[in-house]
Amino acid sequence: MIIRNITPLILRRVEDNKAIILIGPRQVGKTTLLKTLFKDTYPPPLWFNGDEVDVREKLSNTTSTRLRNLIGHHKIIVIDEAQRIENIGLTIKLIVDNLEGVKVFASGSSAFELANRINEPLTGRKWEFQLYPFSWQELQTHYGEIDERRLLEERMIFGSYPEIVTHPGDRQARLQQLADSYLYKDILTWEQIKKPDRLERLLQAIALQLGQQVSYNELARLTGLDHSTVERYVLLLEKSFIIYRLSTFSRNLRSELKKSRKIYFYDNGIRNAIINNFNPLTLRNDVGALWENYLISERMKSRSHANIKANHYFWRTHAQQEIDYLEEYDGQLRAWEFKWKSSGRARIPKTFIDNYPQAITDIITPDNYLNFLNNIIND
Repeated sequence: MIIRNITPLILRRVEDNKAIILIGPRQVGKTTLLKTLFKDTYPPPLWFNGDEVDVREKLSNTTSTRLRNLIGHHKIIVIDEAQRIENIGLTIKLIVDNLEGVKVFASGSSAFELANRINEPLTGRKWEFQLYPFSWQELQTHYGEIDERRLLEERMIFGSYPEIVTHPGDRQARLQQLADSYLYKDILTWEQIKKPDRLERLLQAIALQLGQQVSYNELARLTGLDHSTVERYVLLLEKSFIIYRLSTFSRNLRSELKKSRKIYFYDNGIRNAIINNFNPLTLRNDVGALWENYLISERMKSRSHANIKANHYFWRTHAQQEIDYLEEYDGQLRAWEFKWKSSGRARIPKTFIDNYPQAITDIITPDNYLNFLNNIIND
């Protein structure tokens, strides 16, 4: 079994009198992680599955007295697929506030955030953790650095969702099913989107502009949606852990772009499934964008596992000088340019160096990318 790096962060908070909330996209292994946490626990936790109708009835619109009778002498409660349960945030609050010594673990997909079912009731009463598809570090620990480095191109094409990693002989079909069956489920369920084909068209347009600046007006023109709807859909897709946005970094120069944005995918395989392109890298014209997406998403996982919250950006001027990725953490600015071909000429623009002389800069290629992914603080 591939060990998840988030596990020690969760275990560190088990003794606190707060609920543990595990969120993330569908099919990334949330249920598996919870089962692994408690595989040696005796007595075993009381496990509720929000997919079951009677569970939803018992845990919706309840009282502390009913919950006490339902839970009995159990000290660990697991609520899986918690987003399916109405008023689940209030239910967890009642347990935390009224049932002494009872620890609640709840998992849910993005609908937790979409339906806003936990944030307000559980203010100050929860530790929230996000689970991603497998990270480079998790796969390296399991398979070894040499083997995992050999699989770099495959990860750039097929991504690292658990089902895809553990079934290498059937990746394309499984990715297509994952994208078609699960990708929009929460948004369509909770947001009552009437024309899902336009949502799919929007995702395809975003996927084809990977690594480029994104204009909502241009996306509206391509999809037939109005500007405000595009903006709303992008936000929903971000809350569903399908995409995330990078904004521009700007401090000193009038020539810096200030309101531009790029959009990336949490997983390369999902992006490629959306545009139905699983060609090898030698037959693609988007290798640079895939490399950029892979590095930034893996860096995000590494930061999350290290419990480091940094601001992240890209940098660009009106003269089209650009840096792919920047982080600002603890008063230090770091900037990286990503190049797939190590032999190509690459440098950090002199304009940036002159105006941000304290920034730490580097060029990341397949020869040195492990330093970028593994050394989160001291780059």
